[in-house]
Amino acid sequence: MSKLLTGAEIVFKCLEDQRVEYIFGYPGGAVLPIYDELKNHNSIKHILVRHEQGAGHAAEGYARSSGKPGVVLVTSGPGATNVVTALTDAYMDSVPLVCISGQVPTHLIGTDAFQECDTTGITRPCTKHNWLVKDIKDLSKILHEAFKVATTGRPGPVLVDIPKDIQFAKSKYTKPKAEKKLNGSSLNRFTQDEVDKLIEMMSKAKKPIIYSGGGVINSGPQASEALRNLVQLTGFPITSTLQGLGAYPGDDSQFLGMLGMHGTYEANNAMHDCDLLINIGARFDDRITGKIDEFSPKSKKVHIDIDPSSINKIIKVDLALVGDVNDVINKITKTINKKKLNLNSSNKQQISKWWEQIQKWRLKNSLNFINSDETIKPQHAVQRLYELTKNQDTFITTEVGQHQMWAAQHYKFNKPNRWMTSGGLGTMGYGLPAAVGVQIAHPEKLVVDIAGEASVLMTMQEMSTAVQYNLPIKIFILNNQYMGMVRQWQELLHEKNYSESYSEALPDFMKMADAYGCKGIKAETPDELDQKIQEMVDHKGPVIFDCHVDPNENCFPMIPSGKPHNQMILGPNEQEENKITGKGKALV
Repeated sequence: MSKLLTGAEIVFKCLEDQRVEYIFGYPGGAVLPIYDELKNHNSIKHILVRHEQGAGHAAEGYARSSGKPGVVLVTSGPGATNVVTALTDAYMDSVPLVCISGQVPTHLIGTDAFQECDTTGITRPCTKHNWLVKDIKDLSKILHEAFKVATTGRPGPVLVDIPKDIQFAKSKYTKPKAEKKLNGSSLNRFTQDEVDKLIEMMSKAKKPIIYSGGGVINSGPQASEALRNLVQLTGFPITSTLQGLGAYPGDDSQFLGMLGMHGTYEANNAMHDCDLLINIGARFDDRITGKIDEFSPKSKKVHIDIDPSSINKIIKVDLALVGDVNDVINKITKTINKKKLNLNSSNKQQISKWWEQIQKWRLKNSLNFINSDETIKPQHAVQRLYELTKNQDTFITTEVGQHQMWAAQHYKFNKPNRWMTSGGLGTMGYGLPAAVGVQIAHPEKLVVDIAGEASVLMTMQEMSTAVQYNLPIKIFILNNQYMGMVRQWQELLHEKNYSESYSEALPDFMKMADAYGCKGIKAETPDELDQKIQEMVDHKGPVIFDCHVDPNENCFPMIPSGKPHNQMILGPNEQEENKITGKGKALV
């Protein structure tokens, strides 16, 4: 007869069998039995954060950069509600998280007990699935199911709410069923006929474009490799969403840069004028499509995605292939090779005029900016950071705002899982705790959070976590003394009424670094920038880098809200003639 284990012991047996190495958490009354059990499990390291939102974002950074699910452990009530932002962030960006929350004892549920809240009710809209464990016999089965749901198909966060009495109760432990590890091949619904139809469309196209998203990265490094092979095989241009950066090399000649609201002129015009649009692992987000009824008006549209609910949700497509993108791309490539179709050479002639047009758009040099000898331009700061770190395997996280867009535009990613940013939810405060999680996953690598001074203050307490565990994260703050993106929108939409967007009473980041016990570096002029960045990179511990940049710089190019892709503002001289009016204001 197998030994009876407490609920707390079962939690750790499940984590061990799921090969979990790290959990990010914060203790509290309703979860103390699990914390009490922690001492008996040396294979699992607990990372103590300073706020539960930080735990969630750290687990996201860990998951995004490692391909493994992130695990979060929080208490009931405020512990659970504090992690909701991170769960929603992970849900929007398809990041696999398993959140284990404590709950008041079963007999007190529904009585407004101390630190009670309806955790499963609150998190139902922002998780793939959640469970309230009512019977100790179900605990091991539910936990293993949670890992499966989080990691298969379109990944996402899940939550298991465990009442305190269940953590003390005893039951037999059930091992997970041995299953072949699949990211969702069992969910493949595409057919050979659909693949053949797509190849026929590709062979006829004169103005094709491939548009890749975060789904390629979620499918694993082999999917990025398959994508690269397909792009080279076809000779087609490729663009990427914010979350898809790194799936295709950012410095390759076939890559047009990021598309969307702050994407490149060539990527957005190619998207608008193409005759065949192949979407691989992206969801037609509103920041990509611009004005929906004028989105890529002359193209046949193909959507490759593992999530059937994403198909025809926003943009109606002519052909859908539902399946894991790695399997779909490999099937396309195999079929092209089997049919001995030399698409690259046969297409070269057919799409040569298309490439000529793309090169003309490229001549606009839409990411150009007017540099200065006196003040540090934020774009220049990111470019220098890239030049000084590109020769090592660098992982970048960001907060949310102008600095995030400048990072996406000017830092080139040549590998997947090197770019961790909050896309769908746009969570200020994401980057610092995410950097903690990335550094835990990759202790020997360089991890830089490209931050804004307003965003980073939202989760600055996690510097304590970095210092406690000696995590050498680098917080590279582009300090323009404004909530930069808010100020930009106020300039463009609200007649320069900068209502509450100026960051008054900012801390002295050098003193703050000193208070946390880490290194502080400040740069105020362009001529000192390289040497200070090198000093940051060379320092073995955590760093807060206060980079003072031009406070009036706006993020261009930009598609004004409510406008199609071919109506971009390329710089400050075009702001007035492309003023955002009417319905466009509501779409910001």
